[in-house]
Amino acid sequence: MTTPPPAGGPSGAPAGGPRAVPPRSAPPKPVHPPRAPRLHHASHETYVPGDGMLAWLPFRPTIRIRLTLLYGGMFLMAGVVLLLLMYFFVRQALHDVQPPPFLFSSGKDITVNGVTMTSEQFNQLLASRHEIASNAALNTLLRKALTVLVCLAVIAFVAGYAMAGRVLRPLGRITRTAREVASSDLHRRIELDGPDDELKELADTFDDMLDRLDRSFDSQRRFVANASHELRTPLAINRTLLEVQLSDPAASPDLQQLGKTLLATNERSEQLVEGLLLLARSDNELTDRRPVELSEVATRALVQTRAEADRREVELRATLNQAVVAGNGVLLERIALNLLQNAVRYNTAGGWVEISTAEVPGGGELVVSNTGPVVPGYELEHIFEPFRRVKGAERTRSDKGVGLGLSIVRSVVRAHGGTIEATPRSGGGLTMRVRIPGA
Repeated sequence: MTTPPPAGGPSGAPAGGPRAVPPRSAPPKPVHPPRAPRLHHASHETYVPGDGMLAWLPFRPTIRIRLTLLYGGMFLMAGVVLLLLMYFFVRQALHDVQPPPFLFSSGKDITVNGVTMTSEQFNQLLASRHEIASNAALNTLLRKALTVLVCLAVIAFVAGYAMAGRVLRPLGRITRTAREVASSDLHRRIELDGPDDELKELADTFDDMLDRLDRSFDSQRRFVANASHELRTPLAINRTLLEVQLSDPAASPDLQQLGKTLLATNERSEQLVEGLLLLARSDNELTDRRPVELSEVATRALVQTRAEADRREVELRATLNQAVVAGNGVLLERIALNLLQNAVRYNTAGGWVEISTAEVPGGGELVVSNTGPVVPGYELEHIFEPFRRVKGAERTRSDKGVGLGLSIVRSVVRAHGGTIEATPRSGGGLTMRVRIPGA
């Protein structure tokens, strides 16, 4: 089984007897600075403003928002420039076509609205009244033009938002396909239709990359499966020969001890082959899904784990509520069994393991919590990698598995389209939370 803690260290001989071959120390691994755990990625994260040009926005500045601001801003700037030029040209035109003032050469005074003035004063009055009327007309024109410009700017922003959404629609399709591929469905393709532009070129390149990845993973899975099948037969023959030799009462004690050591090593090799075979199978997306009751799966896993838990003095607790999910019952049982065995084997004497099932929105949830050694948070991203063990654990011991348990769990969860999350407990141990989509 895979263990929660740090990257491996040396492992040792099977329990019960001297080691036939001294263990070889593993070569030192390069030391890397600890990284924050990344167990799962949310599809929509909370936006935190950064130092960019649009950091003032209270929301995430997506490409669509940026294109909308670009379209609307350019229209608004062009409208402002056009309005200023129009105001300048109209004002100049009114000034150029200003009629000359009336000239009176009679030398007589003129009475206007009861006010007597000379001809020169009358001419100045006409010029000032003409200038006031021109300015009033210009101000009215400016106000109406600004009102129209604001309305057109709003329409431009709305139209720009719709246009940007239409232009970026292929990118949304690419993003959705990438998310489906991230959930181990490498058979998905974008197959974008439309004009032969940059977006179609990007989609075709992405499809070509998926084809290569799909072929590569299929080849790897076939190799692991074929190698596992080929190794099963010699391992079964070795086990049979060793059991026959151990059943001989005339065998010397040294030979008996050597046979037990080799039998334990052979058993661990068989577990490794079975784990590799299951890991290769579980990486495939499930096509035939049926309703499965999680509480029944957990009950069967509890029955298979109880004897080992009693031997290790670990208490098993269960809170099983009905939760129907869609998937393969055998593989879902493997999830519960691997999590329980992992929690029991990497526990402390007098500790406990608790398993619970419940119905959650969109599916069902299986949670396994256990006591045990404290697991640093920065090690959580490594616990699902194959062949991870507790530092200092003996590599040839078969009682703690072969280091594939949590890798198999993750692969099976991905094949079901679910999620798995590991959280360290404050007093030591882990809480493993698995969610599977409903039927």
